[in-house]
Amino acid sequence: MELLWGVWYHLGVSTLTSSLLGELDRVRADRARLDAREAVLLARLESVESDSAGLVESLRPVLRGSRAQVEKRVALASTLTSDHPGMLGAMSRGEVDSYGASRVVAVTSGMSSADARAVDAQLAEKLSSSPASTFMPDNLAAHARRIANSVDPEGQAARARTARQGRKVEIIHGENAMSRLTAHVPVEVASAAYARVDGMAQALRRAGSSRSMDQLRADVTTDLLLGRDPGVTAPETAATVSLHMPASTALGITDDGCTLDGYGTIPAPIAREIMTNPASTWRKVLCDPTTGTPTSLGRTRRKPSTTIRDLVRIRDRECVVPWCHRPATHTDFDHEQPWTDGGPTSATNGTSRCRHHHRLKHHPRWTHSHNPTHSTTTVTTPHGTTYTAPVPPVLRP
Repeated sequence: MELLWGVWYHLGVSTLTSSLLGELDRVRADRARLDAREAVLLARLESVESDSAGLVESLRPVLRGSRAQVEKRVALASTLTSDHPGMLGAMSRGEVDSYGASRVVAVTSGMSSADARAVDAQLAEKLSSSPASTFMPDNLAAHARRIANSVDPEGQAARARTARQGRKVEIIHGENAMSRLTAHVPVEVASAAYARVDGMAQALRRAGSSRSMDQLRADVTTDLLLGRDPGVTAPETAATVSLHMPASTALGITDDGCTLDGYGTIPAPIAREIMTNPASTWRKVLCDPTTGTPTSLGRTRRKPSTTIRDLVRIRDRECVVPWCHRPATHTDFDHEQPWTDGGPTSATNGTSRCRHHHRLKHHPRWTHSHNPTHSTTTVTTPHGTTYTAPVPPVLRP
């Protein structure tokens, strides 16, 4: 009887959780639709008001935001209605909220209206048959970035160079005597800086520090900025940033296929500048011409060799969970079929998973699987929702 009660109780909790998750998804969709309605209303107001500054000021008590916040919302509404009707339609259907839409609009900033509309049309077509994980803001921006670079390949480098002129450091004061210090810098610089700080934090953790990794990274960063000794030397590989580009692009024959781990596509001229930096190291990677993925190797021991580990990281580039974008250089080598169950230590049986998702994979109520042949990852949550997404190939087939 106790066993049956346990089963009934578990099923009752699971049903209740699923019901609450379903209701939460409906609330999210309702919010997205309201964001679309707000965008349409704000765009109409802007079109009939000649005094933009006066409009923003009059909207502040209505929208209950600062001048900068209201200006951003009005600008987003205007751009969505004029250049992104497909994205506005996705919002009206409850698929994308204003934050996700703002990430797409940011990608097309600096493009002509015609090119922005072309990006919007192609993105709308892609989203019509994409899995739910594609609608997450980071993934939306990544897809929009790839499309934008194909629509206007000549202008992508100019937009990147203009953006780099806007690098800055900001301090934002918060509550409880805490503040946020942010640096808006080129992506490869930020990635390398974070990798260096993370490597030093991990070294301190291995040395016995009781601080959390977040605390260690914060302390290392401030020690370095203030000229203090953080107490550890950075490992030689701590500032590794992986950049992928076809040989034809490296030679200047073509201008596509350049991606930076943890970020996505970057302009070819910028990628070549990073590649030709005297501190950069080149590595040749042979890819299958039909799939675009690096070829695999075998291993008979549980611990992968450096070659296999590097191959898997180069192939996956990020944690393979659809919504996680942690660079593969900061992930675990995970046996897809467990070593204890006879799974080989090879690139075909290995995947890149961050420590959190590596542990979550072994949770009995979660199901994770990766198909290296098709480069797809499938995740099923404890409540029965399944997400499947492909890992983009290193080389375009």
